[in-house]
Amino acid sequence: MDEKNRAKFTYPTDQPVVALEVKSSFENLTQQEKMYAHNMSKACWTGGLITLLQTSPESGPIFVILHKLFYAQTPEVFQKNALQFGFTILEIKSLFVYAGALFTNSGNYKGFGDLKFIPDLPQERFEKMLQMSPAWAKIEPIWKKYKDAVYDTSLGKLRLDLFPDGVTTYFSKNITYEDIELVQEWMDAQGMDYYNTRLFKIVTNTKVTYEVMVASEEQKFNEAILETGETIRIIYGDYSPIMAKMIKHLQRAAKYTRSEQQNRILDNYITSFRTGSLEAHKYASKLWVQDKSPPVESYMGFIESYRDPVGLRGEFEGFVAIVNKEMTVKFATLVCRAEKLIKLLPWSRAFEKDSFNKPDFTSLDVVTFAGSGIPAGINIPNYEDVRKTEGFKNVSLGNVIPASYQQTVIPFLCAAEANLLQKLRIPAFELQVGLHELLGHGSGKIFKRERDGSYNFPPNLMDPLTGKPLETFYDYNDTYESKFGGLSSTYDECRAEAVGLLLSLEPEVLSIFGFEGEKASDVSYVNWLSLVWAGVSKCLEFYDTDKGWFQSHAEARFVLTRVLVQSGVVVIQQPSEDDLMINLDRYAIGGAGKSAIAEFLLKLQVYKATGNLEKATELYNHFAKVEEPWLSWRDIILMNKQPRKMFVQVNTQQIDNTVLVKTYPSTIEGLIMSWVERFSNPLPMHEAIMELTLANERHFEEEE
Repeated sequence: MDEKNRAKFTYPTDQPVVALEVKSSFENLTQQEKMYAHNMSKACWTGGLITLLQTSPESGPIFVILHKLFYAQTPEVFQKNALQFGFTILEIKSLFVYAGALFTNSGNYKGFGDLKFIPDLPQERFEKMLQMSPAWAKIEPIWKKYKDAVYDTSLGKLRLDLFPDGVTTYFSKNITYEDIELVQEWMDAQGMDYYNTRLFKIVTNTKVTYEVMVASEEQKFNEAILETGETIRIIYGDYSPIMAKMIKHLQRAAKYTRSEQQNRILDNYITSFRTGSLEAHKYASKLWVQDKSPPVESYMGFIESYRDPVGLRGEFEGFVAIVNKEMTVKFATLVCRAEKLIKLLPWSRAFEKDSFNKPDFTSLDVVTFAGSGIPAGINIPNYEDVRKTEGFKNVSLGNVIPASYQQTVIPFLCAAEANLLQKLRIPAFELQVGLHELLGHGSGKIFKRERDGSYNFPPNLMDPLTGKPLETFYDYNDTYESKFGGLSSTYDECRAEAVGLLLSLEPEVLSIFGFEGEKASDVSYVNWLSLVWAGVSKCLEFYDTDKGWFQSHAEARFVLTRVLVQSGVVVIQQPSEDDLMINLDRYAIGGAGKSAIAEFLLKLQVYKATGNLEKATELYNHFAKVEEPWLSWRDIILMNKQPRKMFVQVNTQQIDNTVLVKTYPSTIEGLIMSWVERFSNPLPMHEAIMELTLANERHFEEEE
């Protein structure tokens, strides 16, 4: 592999690493709250191991190899020995960075972008370093089996996707889109959800059996025969050993809940994880939405569907965090004024929810976030029926935002613009997260024919884009995700980002966050500048000229940037062969910029509300298309690419009846040690990962 291509699939040895500061917030908790946070964190980290198994067939074994390696020797001892064996500092750092990337991404595909990464050193040198470890005897059989998969960058192994275009463990390699649709129709008819499932196909002679794997501790199965002759077998017990360990931590956490409400939440989590019942998890989610402003916030389960090639199945995610009271007051004010602010969006009352369920909107400092990456904000739960009846919670992860912006280089802007962006990007981003999550994801109605034949919209309602009666809507068993499929995630992220842009122009919104006068004007401008800068300088990293877009948020920001370029508010110049210059007309934002985004947002909402996938796809793909000069600019952008930061998270430790927080330095060695010390008895964990990997291996093997 040449140097240019290698850089696409490796992390640099000077990879930036930053720590999430939470110790001061944690120390303000009561002892009971600390015990609750500690045990919930243990449950999240244990459940987070599932993400490895959801990423690629080899992610779990690679994790086991690296965890065993550094459990036997700390990075410092390993480096000292490696230098004595003749390895260079650069080689050692390359191994450390690969390990850190594997841990933080929960697998060997990037959590943001879904591209594969490999060690930045030859396979034989990697192996020789493993051989000098005292854990080599335990590592060797695993390494020999999976070492080629670690380095495999052949076509079809470069990104997460359905075979043969990519790699996925949500489906067996022989699954087609026709298979998925067939099983999906059957599951819809049974009222089954997809979030905690996977789908495998077994062909024996001419007989076809579909295995719907359901995540649960309990192991059982039942089956049905389709009219077309295929068998569908529902198999409970996917990830069973991990689910069992997670349940034990939840049971311990239940001893330290602050209320009967929290007890019921955990009871339903346990029921869901034990039996595979999504109804129990939905009920836990309802109770969780009702549990307003607890000092320690936590949510877990199969949540986001970004990495499922068809956008239906959830990746495991779990977090524990502490309320940031100062920022939460601002968010609470935003919630109180939400119904008034929604009226400023460019659609009529008929296109808005019948009633706005005021969510709990809090700023949280992360103690634990287990999954393939840490977002800056979350709008959950994702169950549409729960959101409709109970509402949702908006969460801004307050200590993630300042950590994300440490050690940042800002190309493609003049010095004055770059300085202003650097100065105000944190308050601007906090503003955008609040608007994006609360009024973006939280707004807009879906028009539906109910099971009894009634409609949740007036029969004479006119389409504001055509002036004619509505021609499309959702059927009673449709959801937004099932209707829009792979487009659903990026489309709604774009809609939410557009809402944030529009409302960040409103003086009332800016005053809620404490911005008045010139400061308010600057923050509003920087919010728009930040999105456009990301749309130009970051997003095309997540576009492949053969396969297209592979990251929902990146595609959404690129689309909005294209809308603003088309309106003339943004002009991009190329002053030299290796440089670009972004010009955002500050004084046109409130005029042409606002009009362009409002018009585009109205179309996004109308097509989503009416389930008009054809029109939505046509609109979205027009702006998502990457053509000249963007294709040429992409090379310049990649030359200036800055790696995403890796986060070092704390560990909590129980000593007698006291819980302490252990912090780690903002180094790759500190990150590795945080993962080594995260599991006090790692052997059962290693065994569970290998057991589950081997159990499903036949579904992901190469076809003969």
